[in-house]
Amino acid sequence: MDVVLRYLPEHVRLTRAEPGCLSFEVTKTDDPMVWRVEELFIDQAAFDAHQMRTKASAWARTTAGIRRDYEVSIIVDGPGKA
Repeated sequence: MDVVLRYLPEHVRLTRAEPGCLSFEVTKTDDPMVWRVEELFIDQAAFDAHQMRTKASAWARTTAGIRRDYEVSIIVDGPGKA
């Protein structure tokens, strides 16, 4: 948990500054070892760029041993848009 608390603020700041990031929220749950991450990007390209930046970041290196359980959803906004 100490590693998360140390590196999370910069990770959040950098993510929110990315082109195409509409929102990025990380909140604690009732379990102090489980955090909820909700992120929204304008399109798949912006999300892919976020993933690439994150994989090369201090956040990824320092939290590599933390288990992650993802669910990715695509929200369609009208015909032909995602």
